[in-house]
Amino acid sequence: MAQNPFALAINQICDEKGLSKDVVIETIEAAVAAAYRKEYGKPNQIIRAKMNPETGEYDVWQIFDVVEDEEKHNSEAEYTVEEAKEHDKGAKVGDQVKIVLQPHSEFGRIAAQTAKQVIIQRLREAERDILFTEFKAKEQTLINGAVQQIENNNVIVNLGKLNAIMPPSEQVQSEKYYVGQRLRVYIKAVEETTKGLTVVVSRSDAGLIKGLFALEVPEVMNETVEIKTISREAGSRSKVAVCTDQEGLDPVGSCVGQRAARIQAILAEIGEEKIDIILWDKNAEKFISSALAPAKIEKIELHDKDQKAIVYVPEDQLSLAIGKGGQNVRLASKLSGWSIDVESSADMNTEVKDEAPKAKEAKEVKPKAKAKTKKTKKDADLDVIADAEKILDSAEVTEEVPTEESKES
Repeated sequence: MAQNPFALAINQICDEKGLSKDVVIETIEAAVAAAYRKEYGKPNQIIRAKMNPETGEYDVWQIFDVVEDEEKHNSEAEYTVEEAKEHDKGAKVGDQVKIVLQPHSEFGRIAAQTAKQVIIQRLREAERDILFTEFKAKEQTLINGAVQQIENNNVIVNLGKLNAIMPPSEQVQSEKYYVGQRLRVYIKAVEETTKGLTVVVSRSDAGLIKGLFALEVPEVMNETVEIKTISREAGSRSKVAVCTDQEGLDPVGSCVGQRAARIQAILAEIGEEKIDIILWDKNAEKFISSALAPAKIEKIELHDKDQKAIVYVPEDQLSLAIGKGGQNVRLASKLSGWSIDVESSADMNTEVKDEAPKAKEAKEVKPKAKAKTKKTKKDADLDVIADAEKILDSAEVTEEVPTEESKES
């Protein structure tokens, strides 16, 4: 049996827009009701339509809200209880009364244009809602796209169903983008604005590295290996801390892969950027020491109060620990969450040597200070005695505390 052309048109719209049949039918019904009100009704009337999707025929009716007598302000959309009971004997305040209207098959140009605008607007809103739901679920994941155009330093990336924007802050400075280039991007944010759906993608976010590990390392995908933290300077270097609760499994080796096959696949996606894979440890000293690799650490002093760590390394390891432009210590600090200061172990030894003579000198000065305190106390006591109402016997005082003058006499 041949299908009705009207039903075929509905199915075509559903396929092209990716919308459900119910949404398209509801849109057409709203358009028919708007056109009917424009052509045969009045602006303040509430018109509803119900359509048969197989034949295209429709029923139409007008809605009246039942209100109190004193609350009636719109006679085209409101009934009092008495008026409502003429159509429905059981009507009461708060109910709705439906009045069936005569359907018409002919509409004027203005009514047809109104219906067209309603259909376009409703379908656009429905399509936008579906896209928002779909891409919101993909937020903070990776997706393949192609560069469609470059405008004002913003890279427009075609994701298939819509275009996303990659602003300069989300681009890697060392990468060059060109129209038609295929690349993998990280969906950073999906927002619905007054101008429509906005999707922001990134190539510089640490989430890109995490997503690449999930794609290339099955242990990360099934969560037997966990990526604890990532610190990244896009286009230059990244540090990734990994761990596992599964006994006998090497998390670092799992991420590197046999003959470095897995890590090479990740590096191929991010160009010249290097990746350090580090074993995470709940012990802060061990973790900081690993994060500063390949430098050799001699001692670490932790100050928990201000989350600061002072790391001492051999003189020949100082530049290696700090890294070019301070990059190694900067990435290690972000990775561990500690503020790290790197110092030479020679300075630590010098400080220890300097503290020894100072301690000795302090011991020598201490008795002198004590003697001075005793003398001062004696003078104060003599002043108090001289001013007191009851004067002590001066002879007894002289015997208890002999002075130089008493010896000479």
